[in-house]
Amino acid sequence: MNRYHTIQIRSLTICVIILQMFAISCSQGEKNQKLFADKIIFNGSIYTVDEANSTVEAVVVKADTILYAGTWEIAESFKGDSTEMVDLNGNTMTPGFVEGHAHLMGVGYNLINVDLMEAQSYAEVIDMVKERASSTPKGQWILGRGWHQDKWGNKPERMFRNLPTHHDLSVAVPDHPVYLSHASGHMALANAKAMALAGINLETEQPDGGEIFMGMDGPTGIFNETAQGNIRKVIPATTKENASQALKLAIDECLKYGITSFQDAGSGRVVELFKEFGEQDKLKIRLYVMLRGDLELMNEYFEKGPDIGLYDDHLTIRAVKMASDGALGSRGAWLIEEYSDASGEFGHQVQPMTHIDSLTQEAYKAGFQVCVHAIGDRANKEVLDLYERTFEANLQEDPRFRIEHAQHMRAEDIPRFAELGVIPTMQAIHMASDRPWAIDRLGKQRIEEGAYMWQALLQSGARIVNGTDAPVEPLDPIPSFYASVSRKTLKGTPEEGYEPDQKMTREQALRSYTLDAAYGAFMEDIIGSIEVGKYADFTVFDKNIMTIPEGEILDTKVAMTIIGGEVVYEAE
Repeated sequence: MNRYHTIQIRSLTICVIILQMFAISCSQGEKNQKLFADKIIFNGSIYTVDEANSTVEAVVVKADTILYAGTWEIAESFKGDSTEMVDLNGNTMTPGFVEGHAHLMGVGYNLINVDLMEAQSYAEVIDMVKERASSTPKGQWILGRGWHQDKWGNKPERMFRNLPTHHDLSVAVPDHPVYLSHASGHMALANAKAMALAGINLETEQPDGGEIFMGMDGPTGIFNETAQGNIRKVIPATTKENASQALKLAIDECLKYGITSFQDAGSGRVVELFKEFGEQDKLKIRLYVMLRGDLELMNEYFEKGPDIGLYDDHLTIRAVKMASDGALGSRGAWLIEEYSDASGEFGHQVQPMTHIDSLTQEAYKAGFQVCVHAIGDRANKEVLDLYERTFEANLQEDPRFRIEHAQHMRAEDIPRFAELGVIPTMQAIHMASDRPWAIDRLGKQRIEEGAYMWQALLQSGARIVNGTDAPVEPLDPIPSFYASVSRKTLKGTPEEGYEPDQKMTREQALRSYTLDAAYGAFMEDIIGSIEVGKYADFTVFDKNIMTIPEGEILDTKVAMTIIGGEVVYEAE
């Protein structure tokens, strides 16, 4: 069955349900012909995200599809001799959670390389790299990701523009080239060995859209935005074996955290590996891909058109991704007014708007969705302006262009999302992680009027797609759900939350991770809610995230993940 199978079977299944509800059957000889369930899921709190039927007692599954959702009495009438009864044991089931913006291969590589996300100081970062070096042959690269200087309790003595320098790392690990990506992915730290291999010195020319931070004695080791390419170009290309391992690990990580569908925010030729996994029935999750970076590959797709609903809707390639600016933490976000904590700095235009405009027009004509990374208010304004001009051509009936992150914007640009039909994909966990220091970058007024404006966007009629931006943040959706409804850090501060009027309700937060996230990928007709005819994709939690005290949400774990009616993960 392909992605349109739901349209074909909706009327049939509804008719069958009505017949069974009234105990009417068709006879053939002396036998009654009755449609029996493959699975009946019951005995838990089941939230459907279907406004007409928000909670149900049981769900009936036939093959990979929802046959019925409603009362236990009617659900039980579908029970046959071979029906599997799935007892939730009081747990809570929702539609399968949709990761609305993350990097699938990055998640996998983060499990292979040095994961620095939990490091509480630069000294810990160095110790973790030294440990990996002790088991790595000299001369081989050591890669890592996840450090964030604003999360360190103790700052190193030697810093440059509030960032660590390579010196201590280079002394501790002199024989291995080291490249450590910042948690944001928008800058990196390289040691002396890596910079020597890349030929980086005081005379190295600064790139467009980025910066190599230079101190009095030479490069500091920090490479911001596009400057990262100066080091990346000398890192050996990954092997297919490593890529396959990373992809498998990432898929397993999704299943562990209840992620049934994943919107991949930028991939190139690795889409061929995705297809191989799909052909071998190893993809498991429903993967929606945004093409990025490889212009030749994009042109190939523009010529032939999108790939939609491959491998029973486990792979769709119908979007392109670009970046208009960088990250707030590295002061790369593109602002209208200068940074509050850095006079004269306005951030970076990572890709020229002329390039983004040109590629947007090509994608629009070819029937592709356009997704542009924009964090600063200048970037969001420029991208909204570009989209508005593009839509005047009226070439797509329902383009659903997106702005990835939409983190900080002018108050007057907030209603434009709904007016233009542009989707803001906003990772609530970023507010929890960044808000304590983001006020230093933007100042109180800009924070309160235009940053992390969830409720303002929702009230204006926009649909928010939630997510984590993993591996920038951990893939687990529970912390992001918690941040959505609390506006607090993961330590529970401040008591009332930051800008509490912008909190989501629990219903809004659940919808942002299910039905509205599905809408962001044109998949709301087949996933995102528990309704007849949709795929049987469910996430089961060990606590009721819709009713438990706010402080208990972070203790919630995934008990079971079900995709297409198949239990693909079950906690021990």
